[in-house]
Order: sequence, then structure tokens, then C-alpha cells
Amino acid sequence: MNRNTGKTDIRSLNLAELQQVFVAMGEKNFRATQVYEWLWKKSCFSFQDMSNISKELRNKLEANFTINHVKINNSQFSADKTIKNSFILHDTHLIEGVLIPSDDRMTACVSSQVGCSLTCKFCATGYMERKRNLNPDEIYDQVVLIDKQARENYNIPLTNIVYMGMGEPLLNYANVLKSIERITAEDGLNMAAKRITVSTAGIAKMIKKLGDEQVKFNLALSLHAANDKKRNEIMPINEQNSLKALAEALKYYYTKTKNPVTYEYIVFNNFNDELEDAAELARFCKHLPCKVNIIEYNPISFADFLNAGEDKIDAFAAYLRKQGIITNVRRSRGKDIDAACGQLAIKEKAAANIS
Repeated sequence: MNRNTGKTDIRSLNLAELQQVFVAMGEKNFRATQVYEWLWKKSCFSFQDMSNISKELRNKLEANFTINHVKINNSQFSADKTIKNSFILHDTHLIEGVLIPSDDRMTACVSSQVGCSLTCKFCATGYMERKRNLNPDEIYDQVVLIDKQARENYNIPLTNIVYMGMGEPLLNYANVLKSIERITAEDGLNMAAKRITVSTAGIAKMIKKLGDEQVKFNLALSLHAANDKKRNEIMPINEQNSLKALAEALKYYYTKTKNPVTYEYIVFNNFNDELEDAAELARFCKHLPCKVNIIEYNPISFADFLNAGEDKIDAFAAYLRKQGIITNVRRSRGKDIDAACGQLAIKEKAAANIS
């Protein structure tokens, strides 16, 4: 429900519910299917643009429903072609999402919450208050808008989606999975689930739930330390979700899905950058098939962490590879516009009059 208009957001209804509403309005079932296709397959944000619907029905929909779509508030362009967007929601909250172009892919990094409640010490979003969860359509809209941006600026459609923006996806579990269902459905955006990665700070019971649902998308765990003492220090979530609990949950997830897991690991200077730390990570990797993405740290004003030197990062990666672990070193993108990993935090106010 939109509190300003008193109208129901039509995208909060599934197809069966929409059909019931249409029948109650004296309309045929197939009209509901047509509208549903406009909403989710054609990503239409206006009833008046639904050209195969009669003007009378369009006006009826306008009178009774709203489409609470996301709008771009501001876009910043990085020297490396990364584009950071602040998006404004129907209730004036702001979130951020990023388009990350590279040689072989065009990736959308999307948010799942307004703010975050996890207080990870190295992440700018962790210093924000969590205002609310995003609805499935608000996540879907980020993908639609970033895809449009990719086509307009680089003439290439999106190839990948990562749920690595603001918020913890597994604390918005139902809405995140619903958004992925709409993004991957034939009557939605029809993107392959294997091109979607959901990243979590590590909530063991929800990882097991993903296993029970035998999800097809990829799972990444923000690990950053493979012993509890260090991980507790930088990620308070670890106090309730220890490495042992996470290992058990991930093994369960793998037995149910057969999907390898990606571990994300930021190598912080003088914190987790020694070969002893690499050895701990290698032991953790033995639990199930996986790969490691070593991520460059992007400094934020709230914290004193520094990125490890290149020699340390190279030695760390070489050690893991000698242990037979697939290891990639990911260089930061969009750092000059605070669009890189861990830097997303709203620094502006919403534009006054966004139509």
C-alpha cells in the first residue's frame, strides 16, 4: 500500500491474486495476464503505456492501483567506466546500485535493504542504520534501470547480477528470493540463475534454508578471516554464526544444491595478510568445493583499515593456489566515486522534485 495515495501497489500481487482482482472487476482472466506481462516482462512503470489494454481498463487500474517504481536520483561516472547510482524509492528513502563493466561481462551490483544492521567494521553501509527491507519489485527495478544504463552507455546488456550492495540479503530472505524468481522467470526478465550471485556475511540457518530450497543461483560468503577471534573483531555477526556453524551450514547447502561456494576475502594490512592466515583459509576451504576471490580493500572514513601491499596479496594468492584452491584477485572498480566494494553509503539528499 502506498501511504500517500492509499492505493495498492499492483506488483505486490502474484498472477493468481491479480486474476481474482480482475474477475471481481468484471474483467477476463487473460487481461490480468496481459497486465502481469507488462509489469514483469516489459518492465512497464505506467498503466497508460500498456498499449494492448483498453483506455477504460487503464483508467480503472490507475484509479485503484499504483506502481511504486524506483527512480534514478543521481548517477556518477568513474574513470574506469563504472557507474554508481543513487535510487529513490516511493517513500523517499535512498539506496545505491552500481554498473560494473569489464572485458567479458556487464554486472549490476544491487542493494537488498535500506542501510544495514550488521555493523561490519570495514564497510561503509555497516555504519548506517537499517531503515527497512526492500520489496522484490524494488530489487527488480534496480536491475531494469542498470540494464538500461548498460545498453545506453555501452551498447551491451547486463550479463550478471550480484547482490552485494547495501544490506544483508539473507536478512531479507523472502523478498530477495522473490526478486530472483521475477528476474529469472520466463514471464519476467528471463535471466539465467547461474548469472546471479547472492553474497552473505554468514547467517547459518538461512544458508541451510537456501539448501532446502535447492536454489540455482550462486552463493558467496564474505569471510575475510578464517579464525573466530579475528572474524569476531571485524564482523560481529560471527559471534552468533561461528566458523564452525557456517562450515556445517555450507556443507549442508552443498549436499542439497551441488553448487560450489565463493569465499570473498579482503586482505587487510597487518591484520589477516600473513601466510598463517592463508593457511587457515585453505583449511576452511577444504570443507566443500569452492573458490576464493581476494578483494582489494577500499578505505572508508569511518575505519582505519588499510589494504595489504601487492607483494603480500600476491604471496597470499600463490599460497592458496599451491593448495589447489581456485583463487582470483579482484581489483577495485569505481573507487574514485566511492562505488567500490564496501564503500556504498548515501552521501546526498534526494532530489526535491523527481517525477
